[in-house]
Amino acid sequence: MVRMVSATELKPTTYAWPVETTELRVKAGRHLAVNGLDLQLGTGVHGLLGPNGAGKTTLMRALSTVHRPSGGQLRLLGEDATSSRVLRPLRRRLGYLPQHFGFYPRFTVREYVEYMAWLREMPKAAIPGAVQRAVERVGLTARADSRLKALSGGMLRRVGIAQAIVNDPDLLLLDEPTVGLDPEQRVEFRTLLRELGTDSCVVVSTHLVEDVVAACTDVVLVDEGKLVWQGLPAALIQIGEQGGTGDSPAERGYTSLLSSHRSAS
Repeated sequence: MVRMVSATELKPTTYAWPVETTELRVKAGRHLAVNGLDLQLGTGVHGLLGPNGAGKTTLMRALSTVHRPSGGQLRLLGEDATSSRVLRPLRRRLGYLPQHFGFYPRFTVREYVEYMAWLREMPKAAIPGAVQRAVERVGLTARADSRLKALSGGMLRRVGIAQAIVNDPDLLLLDEPTVGLDPEQRVEFRTLLRELGTDSCVVVSTHLVEDVVAACTDVVLVDEGKLVWQGLPAALIQIGEQGGTGDSPAERGYTSLLSSHRSAS
């Protein structure tokens, strides 16, 4: 059955920011992992940085509508993402790769990406072509009919990226997407990110500062669930050239900003 496209999906874009949060609070269990976050993200690739326990994964789960905020405002693609009324049509426009994603080992690569396209309620006739494009973009064309249980960790990560982009999402969320990728694959992935960010809002959570500097148009640094700093990769490098701990100017900028934030808290 072909899904009919609603008038809501066809209406022109009128929102200023694909992602906008105001005093956002999100709990991870009983812990307030995101605590009063104000953030605005536009079209482009945004690198989300922060130490372990900073609230990055919880924030990504909130942006993907998996976690419901416990307070504040969250608007995604112009919609109030705290309203259950808009969640179903909103999720059709999202792409999400969790830090740990589940899969059926006996599925082939193609079957798994097709299944995820079906879950996002893509029109049936559009799915085969969309799946083929997604698989090609992550460099798995030759393994499209291999079972997932036969793939390496890096290949599985690329399958996860393929399912996240199969519906050409307006908002793409990738949590630690380069885990398990070799250096050559990481370079290819950075190219793909830059391509995706030309007309979509892409948020990439990672510990790899160099990936952010190489591929992102914007850097978002969080700690203890709060915004520490937001700016251009070039600005992060410039801060690092003045001091800090790390093997590169970007890493020194990262550590310097965290240190300054903690000293002021």
